[in-house]
Amino acid sequence: MARLLTSQGSVNWEIARQLAQWTASEGEAEANPDPLARVRLEELLRVADLHVTEATGLATSATGGLLKARAVTRSEWALLTLDAWRPLLERLAESLGSAPDRETPEDVAGDPMAKLLGNLPQALAPLLFGMQGGSMVGHLGSRAMGQYDLPVPRPASDELLFVPSTIDGFGVDWSLPPDDVRLWVCLHEVTTHAVLSRPHVKARLEELMLAYAGSFQPDAGALEARLGSFDPTDIAALQETFSNPETLLGELETPRQRELMVPLQALLSALVGYVDHVMDAVGRRLIGSYEPLTEALRRRRLEDGDGARFVARMLGVELTAASYERGSAFIRGVLERAGESGLGRLWHSARELPTPPELDAPGLWLARIDLPDVDEG
Repeated sequence: MARLLTSQGSVNWEIARQLAQWTASEGEAEANPDPLARVRLEELLRVADLHVTEATGLATSATGGLLKARAVTRSEWALLTLDAWRPLLERLAESLGSAPDRETPEDVAGDPMAKLLGNLPQALAPLLFGMQGGSMVGHLGSRAMGQYDLPVPRPASDELLFVPSTIDGFGVDWSLPPDDVRLWVCLHEVTTHAVLSRPHVKARLEELMLAYAGSFQPDAGALEARLGSFDPTDIAALQETFSNPETLLGELETPRQRELMVPLQALLSALVGYVDHVMDAVGRRLIGSYEPLTEALRRRRLEDGDGARFVARMLGVELTAASYERGSAFIRGVLERAGESGLGRLWHSARELPTPPELDAPGLWLARIDLPDVDEG
């Protein structure tokens, strides 16, 4: 118990890792990825890289090197994602731990028990946030196929994560050719990686997500209620308790978060609409079962369980069917007016990123980006 309560910083990363592994693997031992599946993913990744580069005109590399496929287990995916998202999760923990004290100094001064236990919530906070972060990332790891199941930027790298057991399991469940599913996932990962590797896109998305995560105002009463009932030795109970979205958040979304969601959702909708467009353009030529496979995978992403939706909500990247349709409508509008050459300008610089009103009026976006830049005279 002393180890659990000892933590440097706002998150107990030891318990976060333990709970992430346990949740992602569902408490079961995992076999190492099949070497043959890893080799096949490498081959298909090269195919995807070539075709996405040709279709988009974007550099798919974040570092100037070659893309590489890293085959991992579900629990390895969760651990690597915890590390990649660490700044975001720490900002979230700091925000959730910023609830004002409910007792006044006079109350504490007159109550010896309050003096003894007054710092207990602060001592437990890193443990609780470790549980929360580990549980929600573990939920994602239990069903992730690649590293961009959620469009969250990661540190610059050209090593893309793939979970062969989940990819191949999906193919078996839907009676789809395994290489078709693998190539679909490779195309999706490469296209998303190409956009998120643009420095101005990554910087803007990180800016909005960090601001959103830092703007929570949690319900202190809900947290206190949880503190009186959990058993820190029961991992299964901890996972169930802290996968509940209301554990730390309550139902409050702050005015600042509602304000931030407007540009954040606009950028995310443009991103997923663009990725879907590239997937359709390239995938139909390369994947024999593209139509039924795409329908199954797109349905899957909109039918995520409570755990996955909770993570998306916490980070501000929750995408609904309306979000995808909004992005697709913008892409269609640009193509109708300016063709592929016009769409190719979308990720050129920060100036070309669409504003929320422009996302619903592609003509306005095209008109603005055709205006001379004021700074250039």
